[in-house]
Amino acid sequence: MINSKPRPCDELAIRATRADQRCTERRKQWVLAAAVLGSTMSFLDESVVNIALPKIEADLATTLPAMQWVVNAYTLCMSALILSAGAAADQLGRRRIFLLGVSVFAVSSLGCGLAPKVELLILARVAQGIGAAMLIPCSLALIGAAFDESERGAAIGIWSGASAIAAGGGPLLGGWFVDHLSWRAIFLINPLLAVPTLLIAARHVPESRDPAAKSELDWSGAMLAFAALTGIVYGLIAASTDGWTDTMVITALAAGTALFVVFVWHENHSPAPMLPPELFRSRNFTGVNLLTLLLYGALGGAFFFVPFQLIQAHGYSATAAGGVFLPFTVVLGTLSRSSGRLADRFGARWPLIIGPTLVAVGFLLLRWSSNQPDYWVFLIPMTVLGFGMTVTVAPLTTLVVNTVSQTQTGVASGINNAVASVAGLLVISALGTVALSIYHHALGRHLSPQAASIEMFQAVMLIAAVLCFASAAVAALMIRDDARAK
Repeated sequence: MINSKPRPCDELAIRATRADQRCTERRKQWVLAAAVLGSTMSFLDESVVNIALPKIEADLATTLPAMQWVVNAYTLCMSALILSAGAAADQLGRRRIFLLGVSVFAVSSLGCGLAPKVELLILARVAQGIGAAMLIPCSLALIGAAFDESERGAAIGIWSGASAIAAGGGPLLGGWFVDHLSWRAIFLINPLLAVPTLLIAARHVPESRDPAAKSELDWSGAMLAFAALTGIVYGLIAASTDGWTDTMVITALAAGTALFVVFVWHENHSPAPMLPPELFRSRNFTGVNLLTLLLYGALGGAFFFVPFQLIQAHGYSATAAGGVFLPFTVVLGTLSRSSGRLADRFGARWPLIIGPTLVAVGFLLLRWSSNQPDYWVFLIPMTVLGFGMTVTVAPLTTLVVNTVSQTQTGVASGINNAVASVAGLLVISALGTVALSIYHHALGRHLSPQAASIEMFQAVMLIAAVLCFASAAVAALMIRDDARAK
């Protein structure tokens, strides 16, 4: 009779295998922790600044255009460089670029917090944007390399939830700092988060890279993207004060558009493009990035105007204005992990139809509540927005990673993050022009400044809702859960 009892050496092998599995599982948790901490720094910083801008303007005795560049310097640099940073991570090592990005972000945050004048603050924000361009795509790429496809949705759900909590809780935290401490505190918290992030990544996160990555990096493409975005954004912002027929506005928009055309041509002919054209041959990849452009443009544009509406039209304090975002934050942070598991089980298409539709409904509810000063009126719209983004974020991010090969996760996540950043940048710039036009037209009809502000806000929320409905339509028409769509 064959003895089925394991021999001592077999038992040792089983124990060793189980120990390796436990070690692997622990390492995955360390990877997730480092990715969450790193992305939290950037998303938190990005969301707190708007609340602090009026105080920064007064404290540094500067102007509103300078404050616009405090925001735009960061977003422009991050948007233009995030693609090259993703490619550099695939080639040089994702952990290496992640560590470098966290370090640059921490040091530049210190520079922001200590800046004695606005010019130095803007320069420090440029450096922050460079650091964010490195750490954001790497945080997601590290997860993609460490977790199998069957586990990735849940892991990305945790990452998405933590990022959402940071982004959504930022206005409340920033408002409290502005009201009780100093605007400088919103920047000085980043170095404190950077220390554990660097320690975990250096000690526990394995290196990963794309062995097939090309040796060249597309810095010329990055510079073309930066120049194109700068021209377009400058033109959109200047149009709000100088008008669409102004020579500088027309020149800036024309130059930015021409440079974007050159950028597309360059990417199609570059030996190592930062925006690989072959990725967009995938119907799912093209669809999910178009959806991202519309949805995150709406979200960024609408959320830019919410604090101004609350503070200027309804007299909220900075802390109270930040508190309006709490329902959105709590729902998104609490349920994102479950959303990631649903995407693993049922696919991404239906969540990406339902989620943006719910977000559109949330913006329509915000439009309805805009003339109500009571805090509780905003609870339902912000809760609906939270549910909509909860249904959307993890499936969207998972689809981006799963649509490409594992060796391309860095550049794919970089593209998607760049699209989201560019969307907010462009929509905020364009909506600013539209909003001011509506506001001045309302004043011309002899409405009070408060009534004009409410009318302006209602128009912005309607535009945001239309963009979200369009993103749901993109999901319905372009996203497929079958393998052929890849």
